[in-house]
Amino acid sequence: MRRSLFAPLPKANDAVGITVRPFQVGIDEQSWLDLNATVFADHPEQGRMSAQDLAVRMSEQWFDPGGFLIATQEQSGTDVMVGYHWTKVHGGAGSHGHSEIGEIYVLGISPELRGTGLAKLLSIRGLEHLRSKGLPAAMLYVDADNKAAISLYESLGFAHWDTDVMFRKSSV
Repeated sequence: MRRSLFAPLPKANDAVGITVRPFQVGIDEQSWLDLNATVFADHPEQGRMSAQDLAVRMSEQWFDPGGFLIATQEQSGTDVMVGYHWTKVHGGAGSHGHSEIGEIYVLGISPELRGTGLAKLLSIRGLEHLRSKGLPAAMLYVDADNKAAISLYESLGFAHWDTDVMFRKSSV
C-alpha cells in the first residue's frame, strides 16, 4: 500500500494517559521484544524476533530511533510500553532501484488497547516524521487477511499498490 506524503494527513487525536516518544537505544529493547512477541504471537516471522534480530536491524544504515515511536502508559506508577510504530526510509542509494520513500516498517498495539485509536495516533505521528524528512510518499506491506490493519491504512489515505505472494498452497 502507498500514499503521498504531500497530501494532508488526518489530525492525530492524543490518547489520554498515553505518552509517545522515540525509541531509546539501550533501554527499550527488551520491553519492545516482549510487546512485539505478544502483538505478533501468531505471525511466523515478526512474532519470533530475537534480541539478535533486533540488534541486526538497529545496526542497519536505515535505522533511526527518531522514527521508531514508542507509546507508554503509566500503570501502577511505572511507564509500560503499550504500542510502537517503526518507520524507515526505503530505497535510495541504489539499494532498491528507486528513489527514497518512507515505509511503515512495523506497527504494534498491546491487545488491551486495540480499538482505542492508538494505532491511528502512532501511524499519523510516524507519517509526520517521514514527511519531516522531505520524503514524497510512504509505503507499507500488510498481510491481505489483516482486515483491521488494511482498514486503518485506508483511513490514513493508503491505497493498494502491488501484491507480493510469499507462500502459496500447492495445487497438487
